[in-house]
Amino acid sequence: MRHATTVKGSWQGEVWFNRKNGIAYPAWLVMNAVRDAGGVITHFIAMSLDISERKASEQRIHYLAHHDALTGLPNRFSCDERLTLSIQQARRQNDRVAVLFVDLDRFKNINDSLGHHVGDQLLCSVAARLGAAVRDGDTVSRLGGDEFIVILNNIDQVEEIGKLIERRLMPAVCEPHCIESAELYVSCSIGVAVYPDDSDTIGGLKRHADSAMYQAKKLGRNNAQFFTPALNERVTRHLHLESDLRHAAGRDELVLHYQPRIDARSGRLAGVESLVRWQHPVEGLIAPALFIPLAEESGLIVGIGAWTIREACRQHQAWRLQGLGAIPVSINLSALQLRDDDLLAVLAAAITRYDVPPGQIELELTESLLTENVDATIVLLKRLKTLGFSLSIDDFGTGYSSLNYLVRFPIDKLKIDRSFVKDMHSSAANLAVTRAIIGLGHTLGLAVVAEGVELASDVQALLEAGCDEFQGYHFARPMPAAQLVAWLGRHTPVAA
Repeated sequence: MRHATTVKGSWQGEVWFNRKNGIAYPAWLVMNAVRDAGGVITHFIAMSLDISERKASEQRIHYLAHHDALTGLPNRFSCDERLTLSIQQARRQNDRVAVLFVDLDRFKNINDSLGHHVGDQLLCSVAARLGAAVRDGDTVSRLGGDEFIVILNNIDQVEEIGKLIERRLMPAVCEPHCIESAELYVSCSIGVAVYPDDSDTIGGLKRHADSAMYQAKKLGRNNAQFFTPALNERVTRHLHLESDLRHAAGRDELVLHYQPRIDARSGRLAGVESLVRWQHPVEGLIAPALFIPLAEESGLIVGIGAWTIREACRQHQAWRLQGLGAIPVSINLSALQLRDDDLLAVLAAAITRYDVPPGQIELELTESLLTENVDATIVLLKRLKTLGFSLSIDDFGTGYSSLNYLVRFPIDKLKIDRSFVKDMHSSAANLAVTRAIIGLGHTLGLAVVAEGVELASDVQALLEAGCDEFQGYHFARPMPAAQLVAWLGRHTPVAA
C-alpha cells in the first residue's frame, strides 16, 4: 500500500480496521502522498469510509441470488452449481449421484382452503424436514412452488436411494406438521434419476427425474418412481404428441364422431353426443383416452373445445339443410373450459353463425366438475341456462356431488355412468344404484340417460326402471357425420 502510494502518488482499496472495542470492520481507504517543492514525499494523507453496511448488503444480495427467500434452501441456480460439482466428483471417484424431484401432493388444496400464509409455513416445515433427513454432504434445494430437488452424493448401490427415500425422506414429509396450532398432513411424490446410469448431464438428470415424478403422480401419489428407458420413450412420445396436437385443428386433423341417443318410449332418435377424434397423419386414429388428458394437462383443451363447439353447430346446420330436421347435439365441456372467460362468447358466436337454436345444444359436464368452486360454477350455469342451452351431468354416480348441489344446479338431465349399466345383471348393488339414480332424477324433475347400453337385456331392465333415453353400442357406435346419415336411413324405431 505504502509502496504503491509512493510510486503512483495515490492508492485506494478495501482494508480492515479495528474499532476501539477491538472488533474488526471493513473500510474503503484512500491515501495520497504529499510532496515538497523538491518533489520529496513529506507525509501521507489518508481518508477512510466505513463500508460495513455496503458489505452486509452485498452479502445479502449474494445470499438471495443463491437461496430461496422463503425457506432459505439453495435455489435453482445453486442447485445447478452443486449438481455440477457432484457430477465432477462422482466422475473422478467412479460413484453415482441421485437427483430426486420431490413434489408435494395436492398442495394447491391447502393454499386454496387455508390461505397462502399457511402454505408458506408448511413449505418451510417440509424444507426443514428434508434438510434434516438427508446425509451430510447431500443438498436439498427448492425450485419454486411445492417442488424440491434433493441431490444425493456418494451413492454406491442404487438400492441405497430407495432405502433413504422409504425410511427417511417420505416419513419425514408425511409426519403431521404443526401449523398455527393445527396438524396438517401432506404426502409427496418423488421421481429419481441417477448419474451416470440415466444421464451424464444436469439437464438430462433433471428432466428424467421430473418425468419419473409425474409417473409417481399418475400411480396414485405418495410414492417414488425411478426413471426407466420405457418411461423416457413414453415421455418423448407424449411431448411429440403434444407438439402435434397444437396444430391438429389448423391442419384439419380433428374430426367429430356422433353417437345416437335413443328415446326409451318411442325408439326414435333423441339426439347425438359429439365426440372428438384425432386423425394423426402418421399414427392414425388416436383414441380420446390418449390425447384428451394430454390436451387438458397442456391447456390445449380450451382451443380444442372451442373448435368442437363450432364444428358441432356447423354440423347441426348441415343436417338441417340436408332435410334431416333439427338433431339435438350434446357437447362435452372440460374444467378448463368452464374457467375460460371466453366460453360464453364462443358458444354465442357459434350458434349465431350457424343459426342453431340454443335449446338444440346440450352441454355435458362431469359430476366432479360441479364440486369445484361451487358458487362460481352455479353462476356460470345459470348464465348458460339464460342463454337457452340445455345442461346435463355426465358419468353421474362416479363423483361425490351431494343432493344439495343437485338441487342448486340448474341442470336438465343426468347421464348414468356406464360402469353401473355394465354390471347391472351381475351386481344387485349396481342395479339398485341405477334404479335409485333414475328415481332421484325424476324426483328432481330431470330426464335420465343410461350410457353403455350394449345388450337387449340392458334395454329391458332400464325400461322397467323408467329410464328416459339410451346410449350405447346396442344401438350404434360413435360414427362420422356421413355414416350417421346412413344409419338414420336404416334405423327403425321400436316403441317400448
